[in-house]
Amino acid sequence: MRLMEGLRFAVGTLSVFPVRVERVDRQVAGRAMTLAPFLGPVLGLVAGSPLLLTGDRSLLGAALAVGLLALLTRGLHLDGLADLADGLGSGKPPGQALDIMKKSDIGPFGVMTLVLTLLVQVAALAEAGFWALVTACLAGRLALTWACREGVAAARPDGLGAMVAGTVRRPAAWLVTLAALLIAALIGLLTTPGAVYVAPGAVLAGLGAALLLLRHAGRRLGGVTGDVLGALVETATAAALVAYAVLA
Repeated sequence: MRLMEGLRFAVGTLSVFPVRVERVDRQVAGRAMTLAPFLGPVLGLVAGSPLLLTGDRSLLGAALAVGLLALLTRGLHLDGLADLADGLGSGKPPGQALDIMKKSDIGPFGVMTLVLTLLVQVAALAEAGFWALVTACLAGRLALTWACREGVAAARPDGLGAMVAGTVRRPAAWLVTLAALLIAALIGLLTTPGAVYVAPGAVLAGLGAALLLLRHAGRRLGGVTGDVLGALVETATAAALVAYAVLA
């Protein structure tokens, strides 16, 4: 029952899939962020369907797949990426940067970051193919697990960041990471004969890029917010797609 509560919270928060969330507190949030990586491949399999219809390495299919992934996540991660770019790009002190991030409009830093990130994702996906998206979605949600681990503070006293920050125990984060790498290795084994390291390498590259951004955002803002978490998902996804294209 407790596991299902966390799973429902993860699905309801991170996707458009209809679920009934009956309990919302930090304990449930911790389970949700621990289980988040396992939602990634599901999103990737659904979002990658245009590639199966238009051709595995079709530019049109890649663009449609990235767009579908945005719809499946309500565009929240992209919105967070743009808001974080505006906040960090402003050069303001933490309090003012957080105020900028709360505004509903998108500034020049946000626009530039969104355009560049989406271009990179589409181009890399067109080069790497369907299973790269499944792997990248896994990496993106694994970044959430690490961003919510013990020791990570919230930048605000309220909001999603305050709900999930510090809720994932370190042993659980390592265990889920091992499981994610095993899933990635299975993907690589089944899809890239002789190059089983490709998908796990992409996951590690995505996670590494997200952790670097997390460190920078934490220093600038004092912790994580919902926008920071969304930005980490998109950053890890883009980095994993690029790594998959290069390694494959």
